Amino acid sequence: MTPNKSLALPAHTVMAAALALAAGGALAQSATETALAVRLDQLSSELAAVKAQMAVLQLRGAQAPATSPAPAPVALPGAAPLPGGFDAAAPSAPAGPATVITSYGEINYNRPVHAPQNGQADVRRLVLGFQHRFDERTKLVTELEVEHAVASASDKGEVAVEQAYIERQLTPLLALRAGLFLMPVGLLNENHEPTAFYGVERNFVETAIIPSTWREGGVQGVASFDNGLTAQGGLSTSFDLNKWDAASTEGRESPLSAIHQELSQARSRDLAVFGALNWRGVPGLLLGGSVFSGQGTQGQASTTARITLWDAHARWTPGRWDLSTVYARGDISNTAALNAPLVGNPTLIPKTFDGFYLQGAYKLWSRGDYALSPFVRWERFNTASAYADLGAGLTPAAARAERVTTLGANFVVSPGVVLKADWQRFREAPDLDRVNLGLGWSF
Repeated sequence: MTPNKSLALPAHTVMAAALALAAGGALAQSATETALAVRLDQLSSELAAVKAQMAVLQLRGAQAPATSPAPAPVALPGAAPLPGGFDAAAPSAPAGPATVITSYGEINYNRPVHAPQNGQADVRRLVLGFQHRFDERTKLVTELEVEHAVASASDKGEVAVEQAYIERQLTPLLALRAGLFLMPVGLLNENHEPTAFYGVERNFVETAIIPSTWREGGVQGVASFDNGLTAQGGLSTSFDLNKWDAASTEGRESPLSAIHQELSQARSRDLAVFGALNWRGVPGLLLGGSVFSGQGTQGQASTTARITLWDAHARWTPGRWDLSTVYARGDISNTAALNAPLVGNPTLIPKTFDGFYLQGAYKLWSRGDYALSPFVRWERFNTASAYADLGAGLTPAAARAERVTTLGANFVVSPGVVLKADWQRFREAPDLDRVNLGLGWSF
């Protein structure tokens, strides 16, 4: 039988890929580490283009009458994956297992500098994930999280479903998700494994302002373009301001964490819209931003209130450096009417809250699987930067912005295991100064 010529790669495409790989090999022998990283990124982009062309040819072959078995797709090393890890040109029967187990976790030790008697060790979290591929384009993603080792009526632990969604690859460029998923906000929320961030504890801007790990139920589209742009957006559940407890300090620690629903019998009269853009068109550079907006009273109060959260972020990894920054701001409308019956309580609903950080890390030493990366992070955040006017003597004063400096290092033992140590200094609350140690893993 004659092979189906519509599925064969053009000769010039194969030659281009071979020459690109050969050039990469020659470059690796003479270029510096920084130049090599740039060249590898370029090769990855070129091979991704070849892979996209293969997908088009595969689709044409599928539409044409089949006279003989189609040749198996060629695996191109370094090609950029499609959203959700799908390959539109993959064979019907995936080469790997249909069901995959993933996990990450962290064990932390915190020792206050001025009150060492309050030192505490904790299994901060253990997450077990299960992914099942129904076919080459459809998969299920789930994660189950246990916090603080033990969950019961008398313990502080918690068991939660962190993710549970179906993803369908509609085209080589577009995927659709439906279910409970992580919101595409900031640098940390979708990539929060301990091996993915510096420091023992997650930064304050992306926990106190952006309530990581933040998830909502809904429908989300993910589009990845050849120019390095990824666009995400959709409809989701929103927050519930009826959960605000003005008598506690939970809202002062993180306004949105105090009213999140996590798809646990979530009130859903009012849905939210969200969107995010991330651009990786230059090797080693990520620029992005996101916005979320939704009603917060869910029809349970005579006053409506809109909750809006947006962020801008950037990360640049030239050579051994890893530099990043995030700014996030939240706004809640009509808080004067919501706060009027709460006057006299210690924690009213803020009108605005925001935060910003700068972080720099440097891979100081590496050998085999080992790598040592010292880092420094400076952040400023305020969970109550302004309150709506309630009248003289009734309007709370804005909170003072906290400034935290973190100095530390990550020591990678293997690609999935990291040891961490750092020291944190709090400017407004020096009693919170502490030394942290951590062990984390991810696979």
